[in-house]
Amino acid sequence: MVHHIVMWKFRDEVDDEKKPEIKAAMKENLAALVGKVPGLLTMEFVDAPLATSTHDIALVSTMEKAEDIEVYGSHPEHVAVADAYVRPFVTERACLDY
Repeated sequence: MVHHIVMWKFRDEVDDEKKPEIKAAMKENLAALVGKVPGLLTMEFVDAPLATSTHDIALVSTMEKAEDIEVYGSHPEHVAVADAYVRPFVTERACLDY
């Protein structure tokens, strides 16, 4: 089993009032990828980190094997979700796979 953790900060131009709506859409659409992307086993969206955190939101997913990370990254369903619900609102992406 492989873990894929990605963290982001919101772009400065994202209004605080819109963040809950954006987070909800991210969570719903990213979670929907389980069962659509081969090798993707679980998806957890972290939308309420502690104040000591360096990032605003995170994604914690598990995959069957290391090769599935590349499959996930280029899968059309994932690319569509990332392009519509994640990338327009975030910056400072950090990733850890293990």
